[in-house]
Amino acid sequence: MIVRRALLAATLTAGILTGAPAAAAPPSCAAPVPSDTRPGYLVADPDCELDGTPFTALPGATVHTGIQAGAAYRIEVPQRWNGRLVVYAHGYRGTGSTVYVSNPELRRHYVDRGYAWAASSYATNGYDVGQGVRDTYALIGVFRQVTGRTAGKVYISGASMGGHVTAVAIEEYPRAFAGAMPYCGVLGDAELFDYFLDANVTAAALAGVGIEFPLQPDAAYPARFAGQVARITTALTGTPAGRTWSDVLERRSGGERPGFPAAFAYWNAASQGGLPFLFSVYPGLSGGTAGIAPGNLTDNRHTVYRSTDRRWPTAAELRLNASVPRVARTAYPDRGLAGVPRIDGRPGVPVLSLHGVGDLFVPFSMEQEYARRAWANGRSRLFVSRAIRTVAHCGFTGAELSRAFDDLIAWTDRGRRPAGDAILDRRTVASATFGCRFTVGVRPEYAPDGC
Repeated sequence: MIVRRALLAATLTAGILTGAPAAAAPPSCAAPVPSDTRPGYLVADPDCELDGTPFTALPGATVHTGIQAGAAYRIEVPQRWNGRLVVYAHGYRGTGSTVYVSNPELRRHYVDRGYAWAASSYATNGYDVGQGVRDTYALIGVFRQVTGRTAGKVYISGASMGGHVTAVAIEEYPRAFAGAMPYCGVLGDAELFDYFLDANVTAAALAGVGIEFPLQPDAAYPARFAGQVARITTALTGTPAGRTWSDVLERRSGGERPGFPAAFAYWNAASQGGLPFLFSVYPGLSGGTAGIAPGNLTDNRHTVYRSTDRRWPTAAELRLNASVPRVARTAYPDRGLAGVPRIDGRPGVPVLSLHGVGDLFVPFSMEQEYARRAWANGRSRLFVSRAIRTVAHCGFTGAELSRAFDDLIAWTDRGRRPAGDAILDRRTVASATFGCRFTVGVRPEYAPDGC
């Protein structure tokens, strides 16, 4: 059953008939309701923001909200609709039992330019990309049902895990979308979990501390691992081994590039769940996917770790590789929508992506992995990547995002591929000015920025 509410903006734009009755006041927030598809889940009121304030339409727009198949949705349609729809895929929200819908960062930009948008809470939390794909694709039908209109063109955009959703959706439903704009996205699927594995094992090896990777940890494991991490960080802080770890992580996360020392300091100082961030994601169940995958997705049996860009490994690098713990996968990315879905890198529509060069949550290497897969499949012409000089995860300015969206639309309408960065060229990436072209505004970590 679809629950539908239509809210009119309190302020009407010029051109709307005067004398119309004033819009009704937004309803008060309702308590979350039990999901009708996922036992144990609650669905938050889509008429309210997460902080409890009512969600209201932008001037001149109409909003439709509701719950379908255990997922909340929001749809906003401008009065002067251009016949196009953008569906938005949100990122990872932990493993809590309440799902909620949120607005895309470019909400006002869409509406001001005549685009309708739609967003879903998804019916589940966790790293459930398959559910995100199903619920985001379903928005196209929900839009048609609640508005009585059919979008002439549909675009998909998503952040972080939503970038994974976006990349899978355009391969799973190749005829549904006209273009895609992932940003800070997990475009390398399980490569993300390999990255966290690599960060952990190299740190442990350089510190001379043993660590373990149980698929089913016992009750004492969290405290045991926290103790191991404490010994690792003590051994690496302010030491040559710590500097080597930074060099290894730089190459593992995208190669030598400007601003990495600031990025490493930023993420090394962050914490999550009582652990330094870089140690807080892996090890864990299913290689960090909290049980979504049927086993361990990570593998480093054949990974060669480098701390330099020399042609041949140095003696120190050989010693590091000989001492690193090796882990074998027991599961693989899924070819469909189960577990952690695989991204083949076969886009059938233009894809314009943005990524922070200093992001170590979802590292820049995710962008490079997708570029390599697209190249291997003969689809490089359909992928444009833009590097942004930020250390934050998804720390883009509105100007950076809106410019990318407008360029994507021009690409799909006129067939002219927009400019991007040569992210697979090692020398380009290592240049002091890498990321300057599409960055709007200087972040503190890049000041003076060298652009």
